[in-house]
Amino acid sequence: MAGPAFRAAAVRVRVPATSANLGPGFDALGLALGLYDDVVVRVADSGLHVDIAGEGGDTLPRDESHLLVRSLRTAFDLLGGQPRGLEIVCANRIPHGRGLGSSSAAICAGIVAARAVTIGAEAKLDDAALLELATEIEGHPDNVAACLLGGFTLSWMEGGAARAIRMDPADSIVPVVFVPGKPVLTETARGLLPRTVPHVDAAANAGRAALLVEALTRRPELLLPATEDRLHQEYRAPAMPESAALVERLRGDGIPAVISGAGPTVMALADADTADKVEALAGTDWAANRLGLDVQGASVLPLAT
Repeated sequence: MAGPAFRAAAVRVRVPATSANLGPGFDALGLALGLYDDVVVRVADSGLHVDIAGEGGDTLPRDESHLLVRSLRTAFDLLGGQPRGLEIVCANRIPHGRGLGSSSAAICAGIVAARAVTIGAEAKLDDAALLELATEIEGHPDNVAACLLGGFTLSWMEGGAARAIRMDPADSIVPVVFVPGKPVLTETARGLLPRTVPHVDAAANAGRAALLVEALTRRPELLLPATEDRLHQEYRAPAMPESAALVERLRGDGIPAVISGAGPTVMALADADTADKVEALAGTDWAANRLGLDVQGASVLPLAT
């Protein structure tokens, strides 16, 4: 049986940073942010060439072990076969190991690029299958759902398959991220979580997560109570004490603030009137970035833009 046919022209994919959990929505809620990695993929006659600029340029591998390459290969296998060779150029802007979804961005960029460069691939790998494949590679759907779909996402597993719905976040919300200089491994942060939690804490988080859907989409004035968490942030604090202290300080000033994903980045959900003031609270130990909300998700773009 003949293998798949590939486009001769290169394809360019743009993927957004993401923030998962958002306080109480542990492993379920995600938000796409206006900070992007760009990847250009071209099918070559032979071999593998990977060029990386920006974040991770000095540390990421340039061989088959690169997460983006592994994701490309996994998608190509699903689509019927591997190309003879690959040329990949990465322009990375999403910080690594900071809780802003850099691994999910690499995974989503890889599988979207594989679909884009393979002729007729949409019939075998539709959007629902993309989410399932990305979740299979990543291990959980919260970041990859937001990365693929954009906006504000709610994801879950059903019958072993990943599912997600996308909602439009309120236009007035302005995320401000405080990125520290040192990373924290997701495995380290997840390893601090207890096997069980008090029933009262689980009940409180369920209510806050439900409230957060309303607050993020229609009533941002409720974001401070809606982002209260009892399931994971306190338990992870020993791995990122500075982040925990910044969250407490911001919330004490009435600013909705959470640990972004597994940390150690802190994200505040400000508005146009308060974003500048919030950004100025960073101090010297943090790189503060005022970001937009991404509503497109992973996109195939013209090479020239």
